[in-house]
Amino acid sequence: MTEEMKVKKTYAEINAKIKKGEAVVVTAEEMIDIVDKEGAVGAAKKVDVVTTGTYGPMCSSGAFLNFGHCKPKMKVQKAWLNDVSAYAGLAAVDLYIGVTEIPEDDPANKVYPGKFLYGGGHVIEDLVAGKDVRMKALSYGTDCYPRRELESLINLEGLNECYLFNPRNAYQNYNCAVNLSTKMIYTYMGGLRPKAGNANYCSAGQLSPLLNDPYYRTIGVGTRIFIGGGVGYVVAPGTQHNPSVKRGENGVVRAPAGTIATYGDLRGMHTRYIKGISMQGYGTTLALGIGVPIPILNEEMAQATGVSDEQIVTQIVDYGVDYPQGIAKSYGEVNYKELKSGKIMIDGKEVKTASLSSYPMAVEIAETLKDWILKGDFLLGEPQDLLPSADSGVSFKPLKERM
Repeated sequence: MTEEMKVKKTYAEINAKIKKGEAVVVTAEEMIDIVDKEGAVGAAKKVDVVTTGTYGPMCSSGAFLNFGHCKPKMKVQKAWLNDVSAYAGLAAVDLYIGVTEIPEDDPANKVYPGKFLYGGGHVIEDLVAGKDVRMKALSYGTDCYPRRELESLINLEGLNECYLFNPRNAYQNYNCAVNLSTKMIYTYMGGLRPKAGNANYCSAGQLSPLLNDPYYRTIGVGTRIFIGGGVGYVVAPGTQHNPSVKRGENGVVRAPAGTIATYGDLRGMHTRYIKGISMQGYGTTLALGIGVPIPILNEEMAQATGVSDEQIVTQIVDYGVDYPQGIAKSYGEVNYKELKSGKIMIDGKEVKTASLSSYPMAVEIAETLKDWILKGDFLLGEPQDLLPSADSGVSFKPLKERM
């Protein structure tokens, strides 16, 4: 911040207003018009909290489960949940199930493109839905943990602990994916037709959390969030967090950049906002809803949360040849207003667009979080450490590419 702010608020002041039912809370979508009409200073004086939302595939996700000790006791070496492998190298009865793990007998892409009907993300959804999940466990046996085999049913109610711990969520912007090769391809960005036959993107744009706080002035370790229909927290910068990408004059990143690592108790979640999904030819993952409240501490934050789709651009990237070969190349920029229109122009050719992220769900999440805050059921969590930013002075090591 290079100049004295005309508006200054603190987390304590905003939380006090929330408790009294006096806080003014709007969604990021609503904030666009307020900033346009009132200006940044006027909007900062008027609004206390802006809520954001996003809902889409978030691969770097998973759940920690502790299922308790059996008799005789067992130190689990290998485990499967509904035939999906879970990582057991933690402690005797702790497991981690990743959303992209698939059953060992899944044909995968042997019959191309594979269907990937069930995986780790579906296991987590089943648990949140209250269903029983089959657990099979093996061990080599020890003096203190003699049991060698276990087959049982587990469910959310019977687990000691069960929480999401996701290394990378809520990407700040992402590529617009096309396929410039001459064959159909199947990717984590969905199916892409040859010769730029379609273009897929994955962001809520003007509602997306990190796009409304481009320099991470209010988001960091301890930020309280909506996650999967329940309450959770930002626990660290997400893996691949990279604020050192090119930005527009408004400070908004023009390519994939920041990420957050998140935590939330599965017992407070709902399957409307957390679903296992299958991506043809690619694998399984988890569709997850995340909402982040942004306190309007000053006019800088008001201006940032007033960003609109036409002010946010991303890069058109070829997933047919360039991306799999690690070639960093852009075939142009496109803004989210254009992407959401259903068609864009690439080299003079009209190309249909589709989103892997649900904007209606993002709106619902932002509205739900707004309602929680207005009712006094959700207070802001002041971050103890902000996410590393290229201009913040916070220590940051750029993302490395490896052979």
